[in-house]
Amino acid sequence: MDPATLIGLLLAFGAMFTMLQMEGANVSSILLPAPMIIVFFGTIAVGLASGTLADALLAVKALPSAFKGKISSASVLIERLVELAGIARGNGLLALEAEAHVTKDPFLARALQSLADGVDGDDLRDALEDEIATRERVDAVAYKWFATLGGFAPTVGIIGTVISLTHVLENLSKPDELGHMIAAAFVATLWGLVSANFIWLPIGTRLRRLAEIEADRMVLAMEGILAIQAGTQPILLEERLRSMVPAHELRGSKSKKEATAESPLREFEEAA
Repeated sequence: MDPATLIGLLLAFGAMFTMLQMEGANVSSILLPAPMIIVFFGTIAVGLASGTLADALLAVKALPSAFKGKISSASVLIERLVELAGIARGNGLLALEAEAHVTKDPFLARALQSLADGVDGDDLRDALEDEIATRERVDAVAYKWFATLGGFAPTVGIIGTVISLTHVLENLSKPDELGHMIAAAFVATLWGLVSANFIWLPIGTRLRRLAEIEADRMVLAMEGILAIQAGTQPILLEERLRSMVPAHELRGSKSKKEATAESPLREFEEAA
């Protein structure tokens, strides 16, 4: 689990409420039900109206992964692919069918089964690239939906402020209450900006980054599988795959000796 999103949001809201305390303001002054209802429910409503119901459900389903999404280790995947290359060179591609049955990662399992079935290299590349492209399109629906909410939220907040100011103008005969009413009116704008920049946009950006990481992992797996099919030596395969991964993502990886001491399959399945 990568807690970056949860930590970041807690720090952001913590900074906002700390500022309120330092300014001597009461936190309850911004926790007003009416402005928050128009901002949050209004934003979600127009977000729903801007797409399809399936888009919204897909985005909601993807939401938990923004907070607890696991980031797979590239090093573990590389070790697993190197192990598979050794199996293929020693026992032939047909031996990979048994590995496909015990591999929990669906993408890698299907690729291994295709190798065992003798699928042509070009056809296999096309099939895997199509699967990666489909996954990218599905993931894009979720993060774009939250980005859309981030675009709507400030404007919805302004709408809430205008509605409240209309009420203020109706009560000009009560000057003692105008200050409080005007302050309350601008709370809607505040929550529009806060929800956009502290909630919707960070979540959308986080989901987009997770989608990029997953796509990179699938491409790495695809190149490894195709290299195995071509009969690439395990040592050369490891060097090639490591050259495809940024150095900071390979830090803390196990040495070759340590990797063989544990089951690479178990490590990969836990990280997937």
